[in-house]
Amino acid sequence: MNPIFLMSLLLGLTIGQAMSFCAPIEYIIHVEKRECAYCLAINTTICAGFCMTRDSNGKKLLLKSALSQDVCTYKDVMYRTVLLPGCPRHTTPYYSYPVAMSCKCGKCNTDYSDCIHETVRTNYCTKPQKRYNL
Repeated sequence: MNPIFLMSLLLGLTIGQAMSFCAPIEYIIHVEKRECAYCLAINTTICAGFCMTRDSNGKKLLLKSALSQDVCTYKDVMYRTVLLPGCPRHTTPYYSYPVAMSCKCGKCNTDYSDCIHETVRTNYCTKPQKRYNL
């Protein structure tokens, strides 16, 4: 194999792994409680983007550590709490949500991330909407 081709291939793989496009992006979540009169649209940031993965077609030939299926996930996250409008006194009117400060490519942690491939679209309001801006 041509040494220049081989070096180019190795350099491309190294740069590709380092240049994964995983970063915080703006996102609007819709939050409502059955007891409260309004739905709240909250501007926040989530982690999204592309992470390099390795093809698992050769899984019988490779070690498990070589089969990397990384996802774009939180590196640093903080939680904010908002007061939901129109809630009766007997209801807890607070809602806490994550704000992505920085992201990384890594294993999906189900403690704080939704790790399924496809999700059902449920991010909408069924009640009158109010917007919450930071």
